[in-house]
Amino acid sequence: MEAINEVHVSEPGLVVVDVAAADDETAFAFHTALAARWATTSVERTTRDPGQPGVRLRCYLDLRQTLDGPGQRPAPR
Repeated sequence: MEAINEVHVSEPGLVVVDVAAADDETAFAFHTALAARWATTSVERTTRDPGQPGVRLRCYLDLRQTLDGPGQRPAPR
């Protein structure tokens, strides 16, 4: 994985999540679970490290912004 960019953790509540999973389906399912609760970046693909098992995925979360549910609209503060 690439180095973490300072802007992605520049304030409390911003999180970088690196996921290692057995397969794409598992990695995307985990991302979907995160995205149902918090504002996250979208992800379109996983990566594979040569010689390493499974797949990897990186996304960025904003824990300050909770979501209401399926429509993913920010909840009022």
